[in-house]
Formats: sequence, C-alpha cells, structure tokens
Amino acid sequence: MSYFLTCIAIGIGATAFLDLWSWARNRVAGVPLPDYRLVGRWFAYMPRGRFCHPSITATKPVAGEALVGWVAHYAIGILFAFGLLAFAGEGWARQPTLGPALLIGIATVAAPLLLMQPAMGAGLAARRSPRPWAARARSLVTHAVFGAGLYLAALAISLPTQSGN
Repeated sequence: MSYFLTCIAIGIGATAFLDLWSWARNRVAGVPLPDYRLVGRWFAYMPRGRFCHPSITATKPVAGEALVGWVAHYAIGILFAFGLLAFAGEGWARQPTLGPALLIGIATVAAPLLLMQPAMGAGLAARRSPRPWAARARSLVTHAVFGAGLYLAALAISLPTQSGN
C-alpha cells in the first residue's frame, strides 16, 4: 500500500476506533457523545473570517454543520496519522509498535487544549468550562484512546503484509 493510502487507512481506522470507544462509553456509563456539529459550525465560520467565538454553542447554527463536523473529525484523524508516520517513519506502519502511536495520540491533545477550546469559547485548556480539570482529563484520555487506535489500525493493515512474508 502506498504511503498516502497507508496514512489515510490508519487515520480512518484510528478515528473509527475512537468513535466506537465513545459510543461504548456512552452506552455503558452514560457519557454524552461528542457533538461534531459544533466542530462543523466552527469550521463553517472560518471562510467567513470568523475563527474565534465567545461561545460556539451560542453562535448561530449553519446548514450542514453536522456533515462538516464529521468530515473534519475524520480529516483531522488522517492528518494526525500523517504526523505519526512522519515521526515514526514509514517502516513503522509495516511493523507497528504501541509506543510511537500512543505518544503521538497523547501529543495531539494539544490541538483541543491550545487551539479548538480557546477558539470555540471554552478558554485555554478549557479553563472557562464548568469543570476544567474534568474536561482536560477527558481530552487526554480521548487522545490516548486515539493513539491506541492508531496502533490497532496500523496493526490491522500490516497483518496481510506480515502473513505474506
């Protein structure tokens, strides 16, 4: 598989694993599912020149924001997979190990803490949210799960290659 397709497959697989984990957490513990409409709303306002919002939930909804949010969610997962392979090397995808995937997954928590949450009105590292430390912990766990998903997705696509050797 080409480098490009490998990154796409790993990113989609890891993001799908994260979504499965979110769904299971919702069913077992009643934790609300992520609302990607809000991510879509944030992205939809960018071409209009609006990058920051006092409160994304109070910002007027945009047609198609759910679709935009889901596409952004998977596109970001793919971009992070490209980052993983840039960091760990192309050979990692042929013989994946948990360490680099988990490290990159955890490092990606910087995106919501330092970019998305402030731009969407929650403040730096969710400091304006009702329970900032709970939001930070949830973000960290979510991104660690994404890191595990990077590893599992790479392992899944590498198995046919490994069994063919």
